[in-house]
Amino acid sequence: MIVDGMKERIGKGVSGMSKVIVPDEIKTSVREHYADVARKASSGCGPGDCGCNSLYSQELAAHVPDDIANFSLGCGDPISVANLQPGETVVDLGSGGGLDCFLAAQRVGASGRVIGVDMTPEMLAKARGNAARLGMQNVEFREGYIEQLPVADGEADIVISNCVINLSPDKPQVFREIYRVLKPGGRVTVSDIVTSGELPPAVRTSMEAWGACIAGALDVNEYAAGLRDAGFVDVKVEPKGKFEAGLSLMPVHAPFAAIITARKP
Repeated sequence: MIVDGMKERIGKGVSGMSKVIVPDEIKTSVREHYADVARKASSGCGPGDCGCNSLYSQELAAHVPDDIANFSLGCGDPISVANLQPGETVVDLGSGGGLDCFLAAQRVGASGRVIGVDMTPEMLAKARGNAARLGMQNVEFREGYIEQLPVADGEADIVISNCVINLSPDKPQVFREIYRVLKPGGRVTVSDIVTSGELPPAVRTSMEAWGACIAGALDVNEYAAGLRDAGFVDVKVEPKGKFEAGLSLMPVHAPFAAIITARKP
């Protein structure tokens, strides 16, 4: 297992001295950051956020109003590669303003449903308001942590997430929770920030870097190993954007966006 290694790195200081950052401190800092984004931003694009829009094809977002489509804090498009089918149940980790949930809901149809989970009340209020405005009856938003999902065992056909798992201080627990809520044969499609090699200690212990989706980014091989340790098979990591040629071309220590897929046996 890789749990101990991850937790140890959270507590390392710049010169190897202990600089303890407890998980609750990270969660509080991240929650405050995104609460502020929800209160102030008319769109999710801005410095210090995980990403910006232009992540989705015009066709995919065509039926969503511009102000909702532009409120994206993601780093990729997990919807297009998720192969969502009518009638499926989707769980979105860190649903934010709800954009990925609304896009997923269009694909699973009235016979399917989408559950968005977020820890930030301000984001949940925004998402619920957007859902009411869109008249989407097959989407609901639940308050909770991705390390303790308010979702029943085996409830989901697929779990998606967009630039959120990197924000968790306990990723092995997130992977175990994803495994728990998936049905046998269920699948994972996640867009996230990962690295090629370990980040410098000064970055890993920066609260600002945590909120910006950098400090919590795992080495790509460690991310894949964490999913396998949780029981997943067929784990794949595909870099997006200009690095689509392959992982071998990634600069050492550089954070980059990737699509991660896996399957529960």
